[in-house]
Amino acid sequence: MKTLYLMRHAKSSWSFDDLTDKERPLNDRGRDDAPAMGQALAKRNIQLDLLLTSPSVRTLSTAALVAHELEYPAEKIQVVDSIYEATVPDLLNVVRQCPDSADSVLLVGHNPTITEFANILSPSSIPDMPTAAIVCLKFNCARWTEIDQTNAEYYFYDHPKNN
Repeated sequence: MKTLYLMRHAKSSWSFDDLTDKERPLNDRGRDDAPAMGQALAKRNIQLDLLLTSPSVRTLSTAALVAHELEYPAEKIQVVDSIYEATVPDLLNVVRQCPDSADSVLLVGHNPTITEFANILSPSSIPDMPTAAIVCLKFNCARWTEIDQTNAEYYFYDHPKNN
């Protein structure tokens, strides 16, 4: 069994005109929502084997705040360049390259692709994911290369307004 958590980064700031999109930080709400979602995962006793994130400042910050709440070592967070500006096939490729020794993976990315990816994999419809939303899917398979909608089970969808 493989478990995949797909998370959209927390709310970012648009206050800095001189920053590139990749450099935008979290705003106050994002800095509150990311750890709150980490706490929501911790209440579910989530234990991650692998945490993957886009290289943007807002996704890295989201990943670090969630990791802290889950007591996942920050130095084990893996930055995957292809998650930034990814297409659905790009994200599928990233997940299918995960080591089979990792049974529980969190991927922190961007909309609209993260929502589209969740809907490609999920047997249930996933609404447009607001910032810091998380979808959990479980796959009845032993290898990440085998994941697809036919062996997927929708487990939960959560977002900051639920917490």
